[in-house]
Amino acid sequence: MSKLKISLACGNYDRTQALIDGRVQIEGCEVVATALEPEEAFHRAFRYQEYDVTEISMSSHMMTTARGDNAYVGVPAFISRVFRQSGIYVRTDRDINSPKDLIGKRIGLPEYQITANVWIRGILEEQYGVTPGQIQWFRGGVEETGRGERAPIALKDGVHLEQISDDKTLSGMLESGELDGYIGARAPSCFLRGAPNVGRLFKDYLSVEKDYFRETRIFPIMHMVGVRKSLAEQNPWLPVAVFKAFMKAKALAIKELDEICHLAATLPWMVHHHNEAKALMGDDYWPYGLGANQHTIDKFSDYHFAQGLSQRRVEPKELFWPPTLDLSKI
Repeated sequence: MSKLKISLACGNYDRTQALIDGRVQIEGCEVVATALEPEEAFHRAFRYQEYDVTEISMSSHMMTTARGDNAYVGVPAFISRVFRQSGIYVRTDRDINSPKDLIGKRIGLPEYQITANVWIRGILEEQYGVTPGQIQWFRGGVEETGRGERAPIALKDGVHLEQISDDKTLSGMLESGELDGYIGARAPSCFLRGAPNVGRLFKDYLSVEKDYFRETRIFPIMHMVGVRKSLAEQNPWLPVAVFKAFMKAKALAIKELDEICHLAATLPWMVHHHNEAKALMGDDYWPYGLGANQHTIDKFSDYHFAQGLSQRRVEPKELFWPPTLDLSKI
């Protein structure tokens, strides 16, 4: 019997590398894999449904699931997770020394609905009492002009969001002082270049993020894996095969992190950092599957609905192809 030929698009992470280079196969499939930056994968998936299996944004998938027009079904392989207290950048000459100092300020963001920003706004409100309506938001491209939302959004009353002009970028406006700050998944180039008066809100963000995990046990999920819904309906075995393959690829990456004989990453104390993460977060500190991530997705769903991005509160299990939540055991 011939194999099902499918296309795959995702970031070239250590935990996906084995799928991209072919060391791990998706059962029953011939895979044409493409390594893409997440923003490009999301744009091509949500606008044009170009790929059969793709990295998808948690926020966009939750938004389309709530509307009932999602073109992809979710697989609980969470291939991108990042603590986001490090993603708040400010002008250091504006007396912004704490989250409360963001109130009334002009803050840029690439898209209001991206997952990183849902987490940041949720944390600002829940942990520090700063609500989205207390900040003036300005949307646009971080480094390239003309960026807008990848999907239509309807904001809560009292939230101010303004599109910047098409000849400007958020990084440029932060550097020139037209903005007081910026939140997002990527560091703006002005910060990376060491531009004067641009820094992080949380200078010791590592300590802040570790304390956040100790308090909440949440390691924020950014991206998951999606399978084209029409293809899953025609081949109901496919999402489980995809999930199993992503789990195998992650297991290979974790095994390599433990290898002190030859370091898999260009970090001198990679094994030490791996053991440090396990000591704080547990041996499986990057879990896949719904069970170990229920509390994290519940929190994100609360934030997403409260911020007006989903029409109703989505239950975590709604995001996934049901058989991926009930794997067989030996």
